Amino acid sequence: MVLRAESSRRVVVSVIILLVFAAIIGKLFYIQVIDSTYKFSAANNVLRYITQYPARGLILDRHGVPMVSNKPVFDILVVKRQVKPFDTLEFATMLGLTVDQVRDAFIQATKQKGYSPRKAVVLLKQISAENFARFQEVMYKYQGFEIQPRTVRSYNPPIAAHLLGYVGEVDERDIKNNTYYQQGDYIGVSGIERSYEHVLRGKKGVRIFMVDVHNRIKGSYEQGKFDTIAVPGKNITSTIDAKLQEYGERLMQNKIGSIVAIEPKTGEVLAMISSPTYDPNLLVGRQRAANFKVLQQDSLKPIFNRSIMALYPPGSTFKVVNALIGLQEGVVTPDTRYACYGGYTVGRGVGCHNHPSPTNLIQSIQVSCNTYYCHVFRNIIDKKEFGSVENGFSAWKRHVESFGYGNKLNIDLPHELKGIVPSVSFYDKYFRKGGWSSLTIISLAIGQGELSVTPLQMANLVATIANKGYYIAPHVVKSIEGDTLNSLYRERHNTTIEPKYFDYIIEGMDLAVNGAPGSGSTARIAALPDIRICGKTGTAQNPHGKDHSVFFAFAPKDDPKIAISVYVENAGFGATWAAPIASLMIEKYLNDSITRPWLEKYIMEADLLDRRAKEK
Repeated sequence: MVLRAESSRRVVVSVIILLVFAAIIGKLFYIQVIDSTYKFSAANNVLRYITQYPARGLILDRHGVPMVSNKPVFDILVVKRQVKPFDTLEFATMLGLTVDQVRDAFIQATKQKGYSPRKAVVLLKQISAENFARFQEVMYKYQGFEIQPRTVRSYNPPIAAHLLGYVGEVDERDIKNNTYYQQGDYIGVSGIERSYEHVLRGKKGVRIFMVDVHNRIKGSYEQGKFDTIAVPGKNITSTIDAKLQEYGERLMQNKIGSIVAIEPKTGEVLAMISSPTYDPNLLVGRQRAANFKVLQQDSLKPIFNRSIMALYPPGSTFKVVNALIGLQEGVVTPDTRYACYGGYTVGRGVGCHNHPSPTNLIQSIQVSCNTYYCHVFRNIIDKKEFGSVENGFSAWKRHVESFGYGNKLNIDLPHELKGIVPSVSFYDKYFRKGGWSSLTIISLAIGQGELSVTPLQMANLVATIANKGYYIAPHVVKSIEGDTLNSLYRERHNTTIEPKYFDYIIEGMDLAVNGAPGSGSTARIAALPDIRICGKTGTAQNPHGKDHSVFFAFAPKDDPKIAISVYVENAGFGATWAAPIASLMIEKYLNDSITRPWLEKYIMEADLLDRRAKEK
């Protein structure tokens, strides 16, 4: 019995020992074969991975002229353990810095995530090629310093800041949202740079080196067998005409507002100006953060892209939409006439300027009669077949939204706003259900009230008129190197209006610009002898100051090549500023020359900002 018990204990002990050995072997197998954590940890002690940064793709204008290119800069890295005493003043002077800046850089370097005195960390970022050249000549004197080549953006000429956007360093959110990015990487922050980041950024490469216990490089790992090269970003050809863009920015100097020009048949944006603007080179290099803060604090908001983010009342330009809806709904015909004796006086007064009266539909556009469109609007909303004001208004709203108002047009730029087209529920809440009528909201007849649009939407509207009832979603990129463009920018968006009705609107817009003297045409200043421009003025009421000057147009009449909207804040009548600016832009684009240098000089030298300040 004793022998049997002892034998059993030996078996148990043997089994336990075997299980322990099996567990140890299993753990070793897991660590060495399955789990790579320890392998990478060990590898990181003997290997050093140096990122190879690709050059971002170029951005060209529609004719292949570079708008955004790259220039070399250099990050200076430091391995603090290897640094020997050095002349700080000489070091700083060579790099164009102060001694305090260098000292601060050393302090900040030690605060970086994962800092180790044995590992290379970024000390100074984006040292210019000129300053680096001086440093490189004497770099042998400074132990512990390394160089990381990079590229940053260069804008020449310095135009289209809002459209092109800028590049900045990634933050924690960027890294969390996309594993491609690591600390120190750059990313598009706004404009085309942001929308097409995945195309422009390229693909990072890596070089792997063997290092000793002090993190000193001892040579390439496996003769570079596992190195990868950086793949440059793809070049982008934009839809922008750089010469037209630059010209528009000059015309809008010392003015607040926007110009948007579109090629009607394609939806390609030819120019997009937001004024005031800024030099995009200010947001490049070591001074980017300081310059951004200055721009951000500027009361004129130069960073704000008014083209797609500012909401304005469309004013009298909106009359063409009400005319089209009235024709489609059969509540007005081209021969319908209304008399105007200084305004619409039913219930609520809507004033009007002096012009020939009565007018038919075409003439009402020519002379921009407020009274005419008060009648048209009420005819639409109160159409008997709708049965109620709510149904009539909903039908009107559906027509308006088919022109792209009240919705995003899905331009390939970030931060586009959709504008405002009020709803039945809005008025029910504001006035109470059943407490409002077509007369209550009569201001919508002339593009005022609760209606708000962006300059881009206005340009898209006039492009739709030029196309007689359809538009292609506006876009700012024409082609991508080795890639295809989003199919969205080839699809036609049809309005709810039959094409035949657009001919009457076009005739009215033609007469508004090209009508005979004394006919009441509101935009004769925009006329050109060799280009038939069709346009519509607007003077948008502004409760916070002087009215806004508005104009949109397309040209030539019979084969439209350009559709344009111009919005100048606090500038008065549409014919005073917006119309001549649009006319100059059209002539510049179609003829590449200006036949009215006196008008060009007058517009370019006008300082509406100074006038605005004096009026306050």
